[in-house]
Amino acid sequence: MKKIIIFNFILSLIVSQTTSSSEFWISYNEDEKIAFINGVYGSIAKLKAHHKAEVRKQYLNDDNWIEPYYIERFYEIADEYYAKEVGYNLKIISMHMDAFYTNSDNSNIPILEALRIVSLLQDGEKRKANSRLLRAQKKHSQ
Repeated sequence: MKKIIIFNFILSLIVSQTTSSSEFWISYNEDEKIAFINGVYGSIAKLKAHHKAEVRKQYLNDDNWIEPYYIERFYEIADEYYAKEVGYNLKIISMHMDAFYTNSDNSNIPILEALRIVSLLQDGEKRKANSRLLRAQKKHSQ
């Protein structure tokens, strides 16, 4: 039994190292890509809602409490992962992700980082998106 677990672990390491983010993304069909993006968006929304509820519960009776900057910044960063301007038309994001991965410089950038960059671009945050793109390309170059 242990041999099977160790074999599966080693196999998963080998497979995960040979597939780039772009190959993984391109292997999905359009419906799978949209479902993936929808899952990311849903997860972010649920995470933010849960966090806000917990903060509210903790400081409900404290009239002097002021939300610290790090909580505000946490919400700002979470909002960067989904495009508000696109709304529910996730096909647009999917197509832009496809275009993002056609550039060979972007092939190793993880999907969530790519989604963040694409979402920032869709919301008109070109300067921030380009900055994140350059850092990601440098970090994930071969």
